[in-house]
Amino acid sequence: MQTKTLWIKEAYLRQILDGRKTIEVRVAYSNITGLQTGDRLLLNEKHLYAIRRVGRYANFDEMLETEDPIAIAPDTNPDQLLDRIRAIYPPEKERLGTIALEIEPAPTLNVHMLYDYGQQELDLLRSQLQPGIILTVGKDIAGESEYHVLVGGRPNRQQLTSSPNLHTLIVPWVGIPLETRDLLAGYPHIAVHNLHHNAAPTAELAIALLFAATKFIIPYDRTLRQNDWSMRYLERSQARLLDGKTALVLGYGAIGKRIAQACRALGMTVLAVKRKPAQASDDVAHEIRAPQDLHELLTRADALLICLPLTRETEDLIGEKELAMLPENSVLVNVGRGPIVNEEALYNALRDGQLHAAGLDVWYNYPSDKESRSNTPPASVPFHKLDNVVMSPHRGGDTVETGRLRMPHLANLLNCANEGMPIPNKVNLKSGY
Repeated sequence: MQTKTLWIKEAYLRQILDGRKTIEVRVAYSNITGLQTGDRLLLNEKHLYAIRRVGRYANFDEMLETEDPIAIAPDTNPDQLLDRIRAIYPPEKERLGTIALEIEPAPTLNVHMLYDYGQQELDLLRSQLQPGIILTVGKDIAGESEYHVLVGGRPNRQQLTSSPNLHTLIVPWVGIPLETRDLLAGYPHIAVHNLHHNAAPTAELAIALLFAATKFIIPYDRTLRQNDWSMRYLERSQARLLDGKTALVLGYGAIGKRIAQACRALGMTVLAVKRKPAQASDDVAHEIRAPQDLHELLTRADALLICLPLTRETEDLIGEKELAMLPENSVLVNVGRGPIVNEEALYNALRDGQLHAAGLDVWYNYPSDKESRSNTPPASVPFHKLDNVVMSPHRGGDTVETGRLRMPHLANLLNCANEGMPIPNKVNLKSGY
């Protein structure tokens, strides 16, 4: 399916909008010669129509022998129509051929967003949506609705059932919450897709955490703020070198590959684990292996960087046994989900020096409401008492530019849906990503 724009005279457009004309006649316009049944025609960049039938003729006479002159020009005497057409088009145009298009108003795609993003972001989204997409925004849905696509990460049952037309859910981030996955199991007709707009900022934070943890930047900063230079004169430095070491990236998707690129640029050997590795290596990772090879890879990993989604298969994937496999002085960075790493095992490994350090952006406890945001411990164990932990409040994908990154990605998915094209980033509910 394709959409092409055609500029026509305003008076002619009025006739079409009034429903008086179903046949569009143009001669050798290069921008419509490739149209087929099912394509869309955008009239004057405002009015979207679906092509119901395409007639192609060698000249005007042949067209009028086949088409209904009344449908072509309701206000013109059929005996005079050929002369009028020839008065409009020069002879050389007629020799190029004639196209007759039977059109009807194109169906719209109704999209409802559960998140009320800022006005600038919404304006950006609307500016990139194709004609024919109607966008509504708001958490509350009153009565029966008509949306075809729902944008939200944690919809409730009422939001999934309010519209009998709903066929697609777009989760506006990477991954899918377990509660959403469980709920959608009862709605197999709803396809699920997500966005990868936050790959760059999340990967950047992962590398920032890697540096901060490996180089002990937070303790250095904290003591020097107190005019204490003692850490400069330690007999044994707490910082570690990354150059020449080995990084293991768990989850070699949009985020993981960016992390791998940065690690390789630092002079590290890069190993990657991917659920379905299509090849043994690529231009970034030296080795790409399947999950069943994880234990062997852990024994080689000086830095373990986790960017997996949380599923039943990945929960507690890294526990006491796996942490003990890491080489001495290894560093762990988690920008995936907290419960992928066993909470108590991670704390013990950091407390006892089995792990050199960790940088954590994802956690085990989150505030349940606005009031609890200032007094909710991120874990049930005291990570905050350990100097070798860098703590970040799950802001991996958040930058000043993130909203502007999200909307073009979302617009691309919605435009694909509007065109009847395959929508990118489909989520496999069985695997969770």
